[in-house]
Amino acid sequence: MTKPGPNLEPLSGREIVVGVTGGIAAYKTAHLVSRLAGAGAGATVVMTEAAKRFVAPLTFRALSGRPVHSDLWTPLAAQAAEHVALADRAELVVVAPATANILAKLAHGIADDLLSTFLLAADAPLIVAPAMNVRMWRHPAVAANCEVLRSRGVRFVGPVEGRLACGTVAQGRMAEPEEILETLADLARDLPGKQ
Repeated sequence: MTKPGPNLEPLSGREIVVGVTGGIAAYKTAHLVSRLAGAGAGATVVMTEAAKRFVAPLTFRALSGRPVHSDLWTPLAAQAAEHVALADRAELVVVAPATANILAKLAHGIADDLLSTFLLAADAPLIVAPAMNVRMWRHPAVAANCEVLRSRGVRFVGPVEGRLACGTVAQGRMAEPEEILETLADLARDLPGKQ
């Protein structure tokens, strides 16, 4: 008997921005985006340049039915900067996988690409799903950045223990899409309207 998946009804009609960074776990984010679209959520994907080396933007475009964004200098609307336009419509934000790099940028206010700039402009609830080598995850700098982000209300899902890209079985694997979806649905229940 299979375990039932999370109740995704609270995500229906919600605008969710999915940030994708450069890690092998980006392939799991394709399933996350597919499930969001299937639940009736508007899923807009923002990719870093490094993320494009793991999963093609066309994959996310096909799964979400929406354009994929990665260029800070291409406006969404005639008069709006892309990061601001995305931030204005986002009701929930998830970054999966969240690399050590994006966690550091967010903790220290560094905005040097579309995703990091968008994250500073967005005021929607934020979930991060870290994925990295166990030694990176345990590094004091990463731990300190995570502590800063938690103190600012960022919600973490994972990382979990499992087989990592380096072949080691340890903590650092991105949480499964179903766990991330469950957290998103829980946050969506607390959002105003559309219930």
